[in-house]
Amino acid sequence: MKKEYIFPLPLIALDIGAGIVYAAAGDYKKLIYWLAAAVLNIAVTF
Repeated sequence: MKKEYIFPLPLIALDIGAGIVYAAAGDYKKLIYWLAAAVLNIAVTF
């Protein structure tokens, strides 16, 4: 694993985790927000 991926990978996991929590609570606007944040982090990182 490259050194520059060490910090973004946990952030991507946290974004997805936050989306799952909001999906379980039924707040789909925040689910979309956190999934979009994860996609943005993926696009910028890779």
